[in-house]
Amino acid sequence: MTNKRIYLDYNATTPCDPRVIDTMLPFFYEHPGNAASRNHPFGWEAEDAVTTAREHIADLINVETKEIIFTSGATESDNLALRGVFEMYRRKGKHIITVATEHKAVLDTCKYLEKHGGEITYLEVDKEGLINLEALKNAIREDTILVSIMWANNETGVLQPMKEIGEICQEKGVLFFSDATQVVGKIPVAPKDLGIHLMAFTAHKMYGPKGVGALYVSRKSPRVKVTEQMSGGGHENGMRSGTLNVPGIVGFGAAAAIAKSEMEAETLRLKGLRNKLEEALLKQVEASSVNGSKEDRMPHVSNISFQYVDSEGLLMTFNQNIAVSTGSACTSASLDPSHVLTGMGIEDGLAKSSIRFSLGRFTTEEEIETTIKAVITGVQQLRDLSPVWELHKDGLI
Repeated sequence: MTNKRIYLDYNATTPCDPRVIDTMLPFFYEHPGNAASRNHPFGWEAEDAVTTAREHIADLINVETKEIIFTSGATESDNLALRGVFEMYRRKGKHIITVATEHKAVLDTCKYLEKHGGEITYLEVDKEGLINLEALKNAIREDTILVSIMWANNETGVLQPMKEIGEICQEKGVLFFSDATQVVGKIPVAPKDLGIHLMAFTAHKMYGPKGVGALYVSRKSPRVKVTEQMSGGGHENGMRSGTLNVPGIVGFGAAAAIAKSEMEAETLRLKGLRNKLEEALLKQVEASSVNGSKEDRMPHVSNISFQYVDSEGLLMTFNQNIAVSTGSACTSASLDPSHVLTGMGIEDGLAKSSIRFSLGRFTTEEEIETTIKAVITGVQQLRDLSPVWELHKDGLI
C-alpha cells in the first residue's frame, strides 16, 4: 500500500482548484469591500467581482444572470426552493411530489412542510434507481404546486429522465424543481431547455469553495416567485437577504468558468478511469455488482456491492490511505442501510455491503490501480474470516 493518500470521495466534496484559490485570495484583504456598499471604490470592486462571477455561473448553465440567486450552499438552496414555493403558492395548492431516494436536504425539508400543512407524495424508483414516468403523471393533482426531482443521485450517480419529467410538468402546469448538486460543472446542464423552473447547486461540488451555492429561479415563461427564508436587506432580488460572500462567490465563478472550458475532456477521462476501476473489481471480486443503472448515470461514479462483506469493515482495511464512502456524507454517522439503495429494492445486507467510488479532476490512473488492489485485498481478508462466506461457497446459502 502506498503512503500517498488517495481521494475518491468527490461526490461528498471536491478539492478547491488552485486556480480558484488564486482568484479568491485578493478578495480576503486587498479588495475587502461589501458588494452592497455603493458609495466607495471598495464596494464597487466587490460588486463588479460578484457580477463577473454571476455571469460565469449563468453562462455555465445557460440562464440569465438575474436568475442566479446566491446562497450558502445547496442545502439552503433546497430549503429556499421548497419552502419558498410552498409559502408563495399555498393558496393555489399544498401538494408537492418528490422521490423517496432524494438527498436528505430535500426529504427533511419535505417532512418539515408536512408538519406545516403540506401534503407530499414520495415516488418510488425501480431497481435501476429510475422513477416511473406514468406514476409521476398519475400523482399530479389539481392542487399540486411543485415537482422536486434530483437530477443525479449522490450515492449512485443515476440520472433521472429530466426532459420527459419537464414535459409532464409543462403539460400539467406544475413547477419543476431539481437538486442538481451532483451534475452542475460535470456534465452539460441547461435547465431552461428541459422545463426546469428552479435548480439548486453548489460550488464545493465543482472545485470551488465550501459555504457558497446558488438557486436558479426562472424569470419568465413562467416567472417564478419564492418567499424569502432569510429577511434583512432585500438582497438577491428580495429572495435571500444577507451580506454576499464575495471571496466565495468569486471562487464559485472561477470554478464555473474552468468547468465549462474543461468539461468535455474531463468527462471522457473520468469515464475511462471509472470503467477501469469497475471492470477490474467486477471481474476479480466474486459476488460483486453495480448498484443502479449502468447507462443512465454520471461518468465518474460507481456504487458497488461486495456480497457478504460489511462495507464499514472493508473501509477500515484501507481508509487510512484511500477515501471512499458507504453513502452520502450527510448520513455517514448513521448505522442504517442507505435509504437510496433500499429504495431501489436492494435488501439491507447487500446495501450494507456497498461502497461508493466517486472520481474527480485530480484522480490519476496510478491511484485507480492502487485502489483496485486495496479493495481486492480487503474483500479477501474479510471473506477469509467470514463463516457466512464459507457457507455461500459451499452452496448452503
